[in-house]
Amino acid sequence: LAGVAGLALGVLLAASIKYTDQWERAVLLRLGRYRGLRGPGYFAIVPILDRLAYTIDQRIRTTAFGAESCLTRDTVPVNVDAIAFWIVRDAERAALEVQNYDEAVVLSAQTALRDAIGKHDLAELIQSRVELGHGLKVALEQKMANWGIQVQSVEIRDVIIPAALEDAMSRQAQAEREKLAEAEAKGWKITQIWNTH
Repeated sequence: LAGVAGLALGVLLAASIKYTDQWERAVLLRLGRYRGLRGPGYFAIVPILDRLAYTIDQRIRTTAFGAESCLTRDTVPVNVDAIAFWIVRDAERAALEVQNYDEAVVLSAQTALRDAIGKHDLAELIQSRVELGHGLKVALEQKMANWGIQVQSVEIRDVIIPAALEDAMSRQAQAEREKLAEAEAKGWKITQIWNTH
């Protein structure tokens, strides 16, 4: 009997000792009520009464997201790929204010990206990626401030336009280069004629 009691006590003690890594915080619930964050390192809980709902990683994270077949302000359909760098600054808010903050970040980023695409011309999207990324960062920070999440930066990785339009733009650019070269050649000839007289 003493052996069984000792074994039960050992199991109970083992179940009461938990730990988290340096970059993690554990969300502790007692009878379903939030009791606070625990960690990093070892900490004790009351078995049966307490449970760890989940742990929150407080390192910088990367989330890739995109928008497909969105129309720019000048009605050009584009696919845009981007990446957000973010961090959970307030683990308590992240635990209590939003059900799944990972998914919420992705959905918010996609919505903000679609909105931004509709406000810019194609040329602006292609030439001003840094400014677009900064604008997305500001928009996401405003939305996520109450979730305890801070956006470090947003980078636009790629802007893909329809192949037919890309081909037409390439031909137009080539024609403009040829006109410029022709104009320069004419200017050089006129200069030569002028110098010989």
